[in-house]
Amino acid sequence: MDDEYAKLIRRMNPPRVVIDNDSCKDATVIQVDSVNKHGILLEVVQVLTDLNLVITKAYISSDGGWFMDGMFSSFTAQINSKILWLFSSLFLFLFSTLKSNVSVFNVIDRDGNKIRDQEIINYIQKTLESDSFFVSSLSGSVGVVPSEEHTSIELTGTDRPGLLSEVCAVLTDLHCNVVNAEIWTHNSRAAAVVHVTDDSTGCAIEDPKRLKTIKELLCNVLKGNNDLKTAKMTLSPPGTHRERRLHQIMFADRDYERVERAEQVRDKDKSSRPQVTVTDCNEKDYTVIIMRSKDRPKLLFDIVCTLTDMEYVVFHGVVHTGRMEAYQEYYIRHVDGLPISSEAERERVIQCLEAAIERRASEGLELELCTEDRVGLLSDITRIFRENSLRIKRAEISTKGGKAKDTFHVTDVTGSPVDPKTIDSIRQQIGQTILHVKRNTSASPKPTQETAISFFFGNFFKARTFQNFKLIRSYS
Repeated sequence: MDDEYAKLIRRMNPPRVVIDNDSCKDATVIQVDSVNKHGILLEVVQVLTDLNLVITKAYISSDGGWFMDGMFSSFTAQINSKILWLFSSLFLFLFSTLKSNVSVFNVIDRDGNKIRDQEIINYIQKTLESDSFFVSSLSGSVGVVPSEEHTSIELTGTDRPGLLSEVCAVLTDLHCNVVNAEIWTHNSRAAAVVHVTDDSTGCAIEDPKRLKTIKELLCNVLKGNNDLKTAKMTLSPPGTHRERRLHQIMFADRDYERVERAEQVRDKDKSSRPQVTVTDCNEKDYTVIIMRSKDRPKLLFDIVCTLTDMEYVVFHGVVHTGRMEAYQEYYIRHVDGLPISSEAERERVIQCLEAAIERRASEGLELELCTEDRVGLLSDITRIFRENSLRIKRAEISTKGGKAKDTFHVTDVTGSPVDPKTIDSIRQQIGQTILHVKRNTSASPKPTQETAISFFFGNFFKARTFQNFKLIRSYS
């Protein structure tokens, strides 16, 4: 019955995707008009970010909602007949299923150009308008096509210098080859999603006894001396979206509650920290979230992912990125239809959104390794880092066509910038043409405050002209 209901909604209001390269001089404009269901916004943003597209601006609006509630409440108040009241309620229900989510994204590629590749344009349109995308969105699942080529391992534990090196050494000793991985650290916690294969067959590891051994040894490494309860290793289901899963793992680990050491807070530039405020929109019963932070790729995905996992629905929103700063504003409610009502919940939302921004934030020196892939390569590289007192704050490991391309964000063991002489020594050991310095975020200039631009939706809720236009357009 759920599937038939989903199909009915789709037939009544099929998703529409318009991709325009003419209306904006410096970006491709992608407009997505779809049924308003929890999680659909995350699905759309995920498709764009998985293509490595940069979202420079975004406008999100869910039609109906507060407008229809007011219209029908005044209408039904004048009806005395129970039959007419029942009819009007049924009509309201059917009409509400057609509420549309209109999202407009200005996107560019990583080089700052419009999207001209017709294959990418066709992929976006086909994916966002496909039946499989729509049904998976309604079921609440987020992921890519399931794969049986590797075994996916999830790791959680207390962060410490050399942790990744120890994990890689254990996997190598157990004849596991790391083909892809992503590692995040935040507030003294570490999480990773690692894809491994058997180093002799190149296939996924499925033997239960062997998987049990891998789990026991990795948990021993993750526990260290003081993490006896919270270190975990689990297997991800096939097709799990890696970055989405990392957010869920760290959220479940409550990394947002961890308090940094006093010296870390003193050393960290407070101007680089995200600013998150949560206020009330009493006129329309929304909670308003306003965020200012340093701009970076996939920032919108991280925020929408966290709001979705916390079971909040974005009804209206705007995103604007400047040269250095990103501004985001959202009007939200919980999935039960209620705004944030307590100070404790308000504080928790602020902490979780700050954590969502900081988890992927670049910290320290960015190193890129490009070379022929081989079994034990990652173990050797991370061992050299550990022996030279480098601490890996974030890493992305990938292999394709026999080539390894790995990115590491590193500091010294205290979290301070790395001595250039140390990097020179490491490059000599690994190979000058294999390891490259991509970027030093420690030396980046402080973000400049963008000119204040009013993106508030205050007028949006007082004057319904824009809302009426969207509502009419959705059914035209």
